[in-house]
Amino acid sequence: MGRLQLMEVFVAVAEAESFSAAARNLGMSPPAVTRAIAALEEKLNVKLLNRTTRSVRVTDAGQVYLDAVRRILNEINEADENVAGVHAEPRGRLSVTAPVQFGQLYVTPAIIEYLQRYPGMEVSALFLDRVVNLQEEGLDVGIRIGELPDSSMKAIRVGQVRKVVCASPEYLAKNPAPQIPAELAQHLIVSATSVTPTREWKFHRGTATNTVRVKPRLSVSSIEVALETVSKGFGITRLMSYQVAHYLSTGKLIALLTKYEPPPLPIHVLHLKGRYASAKVRTFVDLVTSNLRANHFLS
Repeated sequence: MGRLQLMEVFVAVAEAESFSAAARNLGMSPPAVTRAIAALEEKLNVKLLNRTTRSVRVTDAGQVYLDAVRRILNEINEADENVAGVHAEPRGRLSVTAPVQFGQLYVTPAIIEYLQRYPGMEVSALFLDRVVNLQEEGLDVGIRIGELPDSSMKAIRVGQVRKVVCASPEYLAKNPAPQIPAELAQHLIVSATSVTPTREWKFHRGTATNTVRVKPRLSVSSIEVALETVSKGFGITRLMSYQVAHYLSTGKLIALLTKYEPPPLPIHVLHLKGRYASAKVRTFVDLVTSNLRANHFLS
């Protein structure tokens, strides 16, 4: 068995965490998979997998090798696709990352449309509220909110979002709406820590920046909990405009202090510069870019 085949077997076992499951996925016999891993470990002179009666886990050295092998196999697949030509039907596996709620609301519909359009494709979606390095984690496409310091990526701007202070009509019926940021000190505050991790909220008016220190009665890590709490009449919160778009459009929440909103944050679709030649990346980037730019909540 050649080196690339051994690599593919290793990735299959590591991802399935099972020799037998990997054998089924690869259409091989379990003994053949076992022999392939043994041959690879012997060739490298290092233990890649820890086996127990219940599970298979990569060792520390195995994890380093796994990350490198995934990148190598991805590059080989891309080379094959590039040679096949830009008009080739996309086939294979695409990995996409985005912030959790943005991915759920706006990226997942594009993924479903993509899978329906291209039956030969599989998609792995990694939705995380942290900055993901596409190259290090072997990902194809990322959607990121905020300024971009990474010049190794090709970035396509598709929209923008704002930080919005809001409350429910029920709350405002009992508590006069703040007219200036300083009046937030008189109100019950619900803080979503993933959006406002500190107690200092920055506001802008023209060229002036105003920082207000708030004292939350409730701090939560979940956007959904903050929305549910405030929409039921409990206090004022600050979230991203895409997170509250439905609530604002239906009147469940009302935007406050709009004259003092900070500058909007850009939304970009990212991919490694050389990967656009790949049919699977090009077709997904084109689709998700078109969909996001057409969404009026992101303009």
